[in-house]
Amino acid sequence: MNRIRKSGGFRASIFVIVVALVVYVAVYMPTPYIIYMPGSADEVKPMVTVKGGDQDERGVFMMTTVSATYANVFLLGTSLFNQNAQVDKKEDRLRGKSEAEYSAEQVWFMSDSQSSAMEAAYEQAGVAYSIVPEHIFVFGLSEDPKPEGDIAPGDIILGVNGTATPDNTVLSAQLKDKKVGDTVEMQLERGGETISRDVKLIQVKDSKTGETRPGLGVMIGAVQKVKAEDPDKQISFTDTQVGGPSAGLMFTLEIYNQLTPGDLTKGHRIAGTGTITKDGVVGAIGGVVHKIVAADRKEAEFFFVPKDNYKEAEAKAEQIGTKMKLVPVSTVDDALAYLKTLSVKS
Repeated sequence: MNRIRKSGGFRASIFVIVVALVVYVAVYMPTPYIIYMPGSADEVKPMVTVKGGDQDERGVFMMTTVSATYANVFLLGTSLFNQNAQVDKKEDRLRGKSEAEYSAEQVWFMSDSQSSAMEAAYEQAGVAYSIVPEHIFVFGLSEDPKPEGDIAPGDIILGVNGTATPDNTVLSAQLKDKKVGDTVEMQLERGGETISRDVKLIQVKDSKTGETRPGLGVMIGAVQKVKAEDPDKQISFTDTQVGGPSAGLMFTLEIYNQLTPGDLTKGHRIAGTGTITKDGVVGAIGGVVHKIVAADRKEAEFFFVPKDNYKEAEAKAEQIGTKMKLVPVSTVDDALAYLKTLSVKS
């Protein structure tokens, strides 16, 4: 009897171990792959406000996103049965960056996209504005040599040794007379909290001149505020929780709609994608096939797509059988001209 019980207990233990291994392999074991799928189509109006702007909007402008998930074995298996899933190598997405660096870079791209959209809309509406340096954003760390101190991707550099550093020029001046090995006190914003950290200067090479100098060993980007001369035309953004530059066109259209009288949407549901420059040039983006699906799911009637992305967008639209009309654009003028042709939806 005891032998039978021991044998049964052994088999139960093996079963538990096997189940645990299967669960680990299927769910927790990392793979070198990432899965792209349709994300969301979100209304832009709640994200951006023009103080004193025209808020009348019967329809909606929508920005579109791509869902990206670092894949486990289970997700890789289910993706085989999903025609909208795209599996790529993680390294093709990160391109040598860490996941933290990639995420920080996308946050900076979004911020830069918003600034460009503000400029493009102001230029289109004839609103006078100026550019005011705001702060410096860290989106990467050097590999060789590595920074010496607690500074991380996503940090905002507020100052050095108590002196504010709104842009790269001021930061360079702050470090000009320092030596490699000197320690500076950095005032940083991290996760919404202001902190101070000591960072030792390392030797860095100027990518343009090839000369070496003392530096922090970080890759940075300037964040600027676009300030309207008329306070009633000032634009503010909420935190979108989305990264990347591809919402530029749709931000521009929403801002311009608030800056000018009347409703450009005319009651329609209008989605789209595309980067934007201050001159109103619309640039190509990645993942357009997933954004087409996301917009269709939210019952968009029209989809503005960068001209260079049109063929792949059209092929996906035909595959899913959407009734949504694709409108290729190269500039914000192209989009505005098309909106003028729309009739008011009853």
